[in-house]
Amino acid sequence: MKEKKRVKKELRILGIDDGPFNKFKDKKCLIVATVFRGGNFMDGLLSTEVRIDGLDSTTKLIKIIKKTRHIGQLQCIMPGGITLAGFNVIDIQKLNKKTKLPVIIIIRRKPDLKKIKRALKRANKNTWKKKMNLMKKAGKIHRLKLKMNKKNKNLYFQIAGIKENKAKEIIKISTTHAIIPEPIRIAHIIASGLVLGESHGRA
Repeated sequence: MKEKKRVKKELRILGIDDGPFNKFKDKKCLIVATVFRGGNFMDGLLSTEVRIDGLDSTTKLIKIIKKTRHIGQLQCIMPGGITLAGFNVIDIQKLNKKTKLPVIIIIRRKPDLKKIKRALKRANKNTWKKKMNLMKKAGKIHRLKLKMNKKNKNLYFQIAGIKENKAKEIIKISTTHAIIPEPIRIAHIIASGLVLGESHGRA
């Protein structure tokens, strides 16, 4: 019987999050991606901009990932949600296929698809069907129970190009200081600080 291959604690993860924006004034939103060794050390930083409520997040992410000098070391892409910049939905299957890297979408709370559908219809009259289809295409929403400050908390995730159990191991390894994996948490802090001059809100 073959021994299960363990996930290395210092595997390179690309954590992705967006910065704050004003939906009435701004056309684009800053996206920050951190290159992390597990959940402890940051080795690099990438950035790009995507259109607010647009359809370019997948293309923009593929572009920065393919041209980074870290590409040979990266073992996983970890966005903090399937949407960036409002309702700019990531096509996780395409992101996985084009970068040849597993994708783990981290979701803080289990989404209410009926509410999302209503919000999409209001904000994206011409593209809401396409975006809703991308969300459905992302597949099953998995749950992981994590112990944080002696309390059990639920974290949800979607995957492409990786098995559920391996994704769980990677999430556990990278979740070191908060309920959100460190590569995403730090990406959020940096993006918020760059846009506002100081980081705001929960990370």
